[in-house]
Amino acid sequence: MTNSLQSLKHELAKFRDLIYSRIYVSSEKEKNIVNKFHALYYDSHRFGKTWNNTFWLGVPIHKCPLDCWIYQEILFEIKPDVIIECGTKHGGSALFLASMCDLINNGKIISIDINIPKNLPQHKRIKYLKGSSTEDKIIKQVKELIGKNEKVLVILDSNHTKQHVFNELILYNKLVTKGSYLIVEDTQLNGHPVMPNSGPGPMEAINEFFKKNKDFIVDKTKEKLYMTFNPNGYLKKIR
Repeated sequence: MTNSLQSLKHELAKFRDLIYSRIYVSSEKEKNIVNKFHALYYDSHRFGKTWNNTFWLGVPIHKCPLDCWIYQEILFEIKPDVIIECGTKHGGSALFLASMCDLINNGKIISIDINIPKNLPQHKRIKYLKGSSTEDKIIKQVKELIGKNEKVLVILDSNHTKQHVFNELILYNKLVTKGSYLIVEDTQLNGHPVMPNSGPGPMEAINEFFKKNKDFIVDKTKEKLYMTFNPNGYLKKIR
């Protein structure tokens, strides 16, 4: 009986080692696999797939679902009173955020875009502002909508050029409350790892921002699901 048990344990150990050897790869190979899938996922939008054909409650939402999952974790953790979204597009992300706020019974969304179509989704928690996210009048309106001692979270997802994102970082980082997040979307562009020839964008803006600002850190724990459209883009305010 003892020999049989030992033999079984030995066989199970061999099987375990076999399984582990098949799923384990070095961190370099792991990164390469993720980047290749990332490129496949991103580029497939040209064929009507993935992020260009994703919906929240019937409204187009141009985000990776893995990032949406991270968003809901952050919202539950932080429970922000105000979410500032730079970049509205179809309104799918604003509606998603409003839905999450409904679930935690807290929060409102200020969504900003130079173009506000008439058919955007309407929700009691969403307020749309028309104009550039860096205009003085828009910044003034946003500040007026933030109550005293309210927790603020900011998402940058408008014009993805380096200069515009950098300007947004300079303007909006001051509105983020300590312990909350300033999320920079689409840091994947310009070869990080997609669209290598798109030119300096969000990632480069973050790198420039960190040369002078020490109030934030990159929270890599928010990239735990392997693929994210926002690598190095989850900035947590620490002071």
